[in-house]
Amino acid sequence: MNFSTLFRTKENLNLDKNTLTILRYIAIFGQFIAVNIVFFYLELQFPLKESYIIILIGLITNLYLQFRVKVNQLKDSYASLFLLYDLFQLSSLLYLTGGILNPFSILLIIPTIVSSTFLSMGTTIILGVITSFLLFLLSFIYLPLPGLDKNIFDVPNFYKQGILIAILIGLIFLSYFGIRFAGETKKRSEALGKLQEVISKEYELESLGGQAAAAAHSLGTPLATISVVAKELRKEIGDDKEISKDIDLLISQTKRCSEILKQISKKQIKEDIFLSSIKFEDLLEEIINSFKETSSKSLELEVENDNNKINIQRTPEIIYGLRNFIGNAVKFSKSKVKINLKSDEKIIEVKINDNGPGIPEDIIQKIGEPYIKSKSKELSPNSGLGLGTFLGKTLLERQGAKLIFNRHGELGGAQVILSWNPKIFTS
Repeated sequence: MNFSTLFRTKENLNLDKNTLTILRYIAIFGQFIAVNIVFFYLELQFPLKESYIIILIGLITNLYLQFRVKVNQLKDSYASLFLLYDLFQLSSLLYLTGGILNPFSILLIIPTIVSSTFLSMGTTIILGVITSFLLFLLSFIYLPLPGLDKNIFDVPNFYKQGILIAILIGLIFLSYFGIRFAGETKKRSEALGKLQEVISKEYELESLGGQAAAAAHSLGTPLATISVVAKELRKEIGDDKEISKDIDLLISQTKRCSEILKQISKKQIKEDIFLSSIKFEDLLEEIINSFKETSSKSLELEVENDNNKINIQRTPEIIYGLRNFIGNAVKFSKSKVKINLKSDEKIIEVKINDNGPGIPEDIIQKIGEPYIKSKSKELSPNSGLGLGTFLGKTLLERQGAKLIFNRHGELGGAQVILSWNPKIFTS
């Protein structure tokens, strides 16, 4: 483990001020109610005045946090100070009210749990160690709660030790859960951000293409006018060779601009038709041909029972998803990639096979999760299949696809099966 990463203070290691403020108000209110119930209703005598002072100081610190701290996101180090204070504040109350035998002693683990969810692992470890130390002290050093029976709170030492161990186990378990949960949440948040970025870029490219066509159409008329006027000037000039040469240059450059704009317009018209709908076979051929231009590996498309001739929407999601999985097959194959297409009234199915090492056993069950890496010796060290696969899988599933990943397929390497219900594209 790299210890420099334990105390990182950037990138999502922030605690929302309003969240912490609300949690602390709940804790302070709960402490006030509990203290009064125990003292007045249960008639158990303990230092009430000192307890009120401790609760009041906690209220003052929370008012300071709410109104004096101007940032909305508390950095790791700053947030840990408030959580550390909460540990000592609650420990002080527990000291006055029975120590670890107080049922509310379990609440001492809350600051660490909050840290494990929002802050760095280093901060969580420090708070966990301090919490454990305070719990240990409170199991031996505390003011007992007197009752009608003087021995009502006298319990064997092994019972105190059992309470201590149980709370510590709960602390470790919940902290670990919080760290894992926060980590997974962060990964998925980042991955979904990338997903949105991919979609936005695809639509942006389409938009730019439309703008180019519109600009070409708009510039066509002024250029035609310039060309006509220049030709008339050429006739008027007559024998003046110097001026005629300039006008001829103007006419030729105008013609060149018109030809360029004409090509842009034609290309975009073709793309507009292409973008609206396309046969699945044609879409696969387009993607395969793009990889053939950059790779020396063999890519083969085999079509089986292509009886369903429906057109599908050529969406950025489907294009990116197919390109991702075909690109992975090209990347990890030794020499050959084979794509099988089956299309009929019941199913549209695409099988992507390669003759590479296959999907490693240590990640086959995790395929589709962001930021996973394999330790398999068959692949390059720490070869990643996470984010791109996650994006491709998510995008295709949004378009109604079902995905199956097999360690070994037709060619001995990895196999990815994509399938759609044709009704999705006709409804």
